[in-house]
Amino acid sequence: MRERLEQLKQRIVHFNEKIEKLASSERYSKLRITGSVLWNLTLVFLIFIVTSLVFVGAIGAGYFASLVREDPLASKEAMREQIYSYEETSEIYFANNIYIGKLRTDLERRETSLDAVSPILLDAVLATEDEYFREHNGIVPKAVLRGLLQDFTNSSTQTGGSTLTQQLIKNQILTNEVSYERKAREILLALRLEKFMTKEEILEAYLNIIPYGRNASGKNIAGVETASQGIFGKSAADLNLSQAAYIAGIPQAPFAHTPFTNKGVLKDQDGLQPGIDRMKTVLGRMLEVGYISEAEYNEAVTYDITKDFRQPEELATDNYPWLTFELEYRAKEIIAGILAEKDGIDKERLTEEENLKEKYMILADRNVRSGGYRIYSTIDKEMYEAMQEAAKNFQYYGHTFKGTEIDPETKEEKEVDLPVQVGSIVIENTTGKILSFVGGRDFALKQVNHATQAYRPNGSTMKPLLAYGPAVEYGVIGAGSPVVDVKFRRSFDGYSPSNYIESEERGLMPAREALAHSQNLTALRLYDSILDRRPATFLEKMGFSKLAEGDYVNLATSIGGLTNGTTVEENTNAFATFANGGQFIDAYMIEKIVDLDGNIVYEHTPEPVEVFSKETAYIVTDMLRDVLDYGTGTRAKSSLKFSSDFAAKTGTTQDYKDVWLVGYNPNVTLGVWMGYDKPRTLYQFNNTYYQPSTRVNMLWANLMNSIYDVDPELIGTKEQFKRPENVINASFCGISGLAPSAACSNAGYVRSDLFNRNVFVPSQPDDSLITSSSVLIDGKAYQALSSTPSEFITAGGIGLKAEFAKQMLGRLGGDASKLLNSSKVISSTAFNADGSPPQAVAASVEGNAITWSKSGSNDVIGYRVYDISNGRSLIATIRDGASRQISLPPAGIFTVVAVDITGLESAHSNTISGNTVIPTEPEVPTDGDPQNGNDGTNGNQNGGNNGNGNNGSGSENPPINPIPLPNEKQQ
Repeated sequence: MRERLEQLKQRIVHFNEKIEKLASSERYSKLRITGSVLWNLTLVFLIFIVTSLVFVGAIGAGYFASLVREDPLASKEAMREQIYSYEETSEIYFANNIYIGKLRTDLERRETSLDAVSPILLDAVLATEDEYFREHNGIVPKAVLRGLLQDFTNSSTQTGGSTLTQQLIKNQILTNEVSYERKAREILLALRLEKFMTKEEILEAYLNIIPYGRNASGKNIAGVETASQGIFGKSAADLNLSQAAYIAGIPQAPFAHTPFTNKGVLKDQDGLQPGIDRMKTVLGRMLEVGYISEAEYNEAVTYDITKDFRQPEELATDNYPWLTFELEYRAKEIIAGILAEKDGIDKERLTEEENLKEKYMILADRNVRSGGYRIYSTIDKEMYEAMQEAAKNFQYYGHTFKGTEIDPETKEEKEVDLPVQVGSIVIENTTGKILSFVGGRDFALKQVNHATQAYRPNGSTMKPLLAYGPAVEYGVIGAGSPVVDVKFRRSFDGYSPSNYIESEERGLMPAREALAHSQNLTALRLYDSILDRRPATFLEKMGFSKLAEGDYVNLATSIGGLTNGTTVEENTNAFATFANGGQFIDAYMIEKIVDLDGNIVYEHTPEPVEVFSKETAYIVTDMLRDVLDYGTGTRAKSSLKFSSDFAAKTGTTQDYKDVWLVGYNPNVTLGVWMGYDKPRTLYQFNNTYYQPSTRVNMLWANLMNSIYDVDPELIGTKEQFKRPENVINASFCGISGLAPSAACSNAGYVRSDLFNRNVFVPSQPDDSLITSSSVLIDGKAYQALSSTPSEFITAGGIGLKAEFAKQMLGRLGGDASKLLNSSKVISSTAFNADGSPPQAVAASVEGNAITWSKSGSNDVIGYRVYDISNGRSLIATIRDGASRQISLPPAGIFTVVAVDITGLESAHSNTISGNTVIPTEPEVPTDGDPQNGNDGTNGNQNGGNNGNGNNGSGSENPPINPIPLPNEKQQ
């Protein structure tokens, strides 16, 4: 300003000298006085004008200074950081760098560089937005003055006046506030920014931050690359002249000039016209400044730009909703941990302090959505799509109910479907990579990811994880050791569980068979025997995240009765521990996260955790093979289209509210769950949908087949689980689990199965058995009493010692007589007879045989048939378990009585004469016929000690054998 005033002063002095010279000449002497007066007046006026301008300028400068006096002087680093802090949309990828799409965000933006932008587009932007960009130093004074004058006069024409540098300042450092203070700060910062950044850097930043309306998906967009892709479906480097002019014209009024609505719908002709008119204006400006020729202008201005608008873009959330949301959530968890660590906070605290986690998840949400990250997942695209298709086409989920809910938008009640839901996940064992998953049936209906977020009780799939696995690890059992399948009732709370078949009690049975058939009582009793060691800590190591204190002490935990349940991911991941030789490798879905500059901000590193020994892992795996071979998973194995070394476990919860199947081979583990979101029984319409366990077997096989089709080498591996050298076959007594004894061998109960010789191999000789005489009641052997009729007694039977039976039943107790359901072995407890004569039976003739009904009493050891035509003579003795019939004798009158273990007889049945049934009045039962040994004084007919104090000399009057049925020859 001072320099310009000095120049003006010199010009006035020079002009004044010329006037004086002219006035002093003789020719103009008459005009000297008049001219001098006029000139002096003019000079005074000019001095007044200049002084006024200086005064006004000083006032303006002072006002400008007052507006920015409190504005801190920004450093170069601070200003550059603010300029480059624009939001950029994060992207997600399948495995092998296959693009999925963008994460959800309010504003989509993808950064580009100047060399990736068409020169035509650069010319269009400069011609329209800042013609003197290359010359000015941040502002154009005449444009600023013009803008101030228009504002001061409240002109209807507002031509603007901001350079690209000023617009960059406004968008990245300041706000859109309309005030002189903001404008003054904008000017000051623009001048300062031009000192810190080159013109190319300013132009590139501007092209990346300016809003461009909406794309073909209706999303708000910013940056020329995002605009080019979102509007024309091509890169900013490939735009033609008309397209470049259209893009350059949008920022003046982004939502008026963009061709798409907020729904991603192309506007009608009236809606498109403002953008087209603006494109023509831009072309006109390019012609004016010489960027294009007249011919180029004429061709471009008549170009039909509407044919180039792209079709609506499918979003990642449209094609892969569960995957998009899952990756977004997991990325936020990762970034939340990184942000916490930057603040000096141990990220483990985020799992323990809900408020702290919420804070950092909010920060991470903003960061992930707008940080421009590239998020690379482990999900195999083809497997994922194949599993979705297989799940979609499965026909046997079960019945879809109807329900009502409140619409969140209209607040009105509406009817909704309530289908059976599904969750499934497949994990690569050795790495922990989640290769694929199924999140549910219909995302529009239910957004919960049933594979990763739905917590449900895991039923019998818990048994190998919490009962059998730990018991093998502790050395309590081997693969075939006997476990107890006998009911119990706890005295302090009345807890009285049962097997699936409520009346079923299989007694002592091999562990592998109990697991294959998924017996509840064996798992509960086995778990109770190790409960003091807190085996639920194994679940901690395997990633069960919502264990409650009760889960460490409740028996029901061993059969899946978790307080808070678990997810399909957690349950499947736990089974992969067995496949990995006892090492737990935490499953993961995000391989790495890369920032805008290509820096890897996160990369997954596996951290194996030793849970079981490799010996335990193999033994449990071998036991779980049986589930598919002859147990509850046979339908799954038979439905596979390929063979591999699979092990698996099924599971159901009470009333079939949940059904599970988790199976694995050396390479992968696949888990499947089915159930309603609001738990209710699946056991309905079985004629239409099959029994629930069958359904989940079929679905598991369908899903496994679908991923086998994608990668048969990985899924259908021929590799076998390798048996560790310390897993050996050893013989043992199948009743006690101890080393075989002669008694056990003679009884035929010696077995052989797998043991871990590091912790347990049967070495102590079996001493659980005793020899004893026995009788059969309902097919089960019991010790004979002193009063038991000898003709019903079998000598040389094998019985359990009472102390051993008590030991096997443990602290839960139970009926020792149920331990051995075999006629070979005698129950360790004496049968408690009721002391009353048994109930009478009804006799009849069928063909050439006398038959009779079973007595209703529970202590019957057999039946006697008498001929009462001449006194009362015994013609047949039938032990319990034999056929209740004899051949019809040629003559006589016959009746049948039941005999109990104490020797008491029932009343006579009705009588039979020849082929005639003769009704008779029932007789008063007797205490037995002494001549037939009913008083128990005679020895057993086979000799030997019968346990009743007899001398084993044999029966004086051995029982009469039944008369054989006549055959054709005899007839």
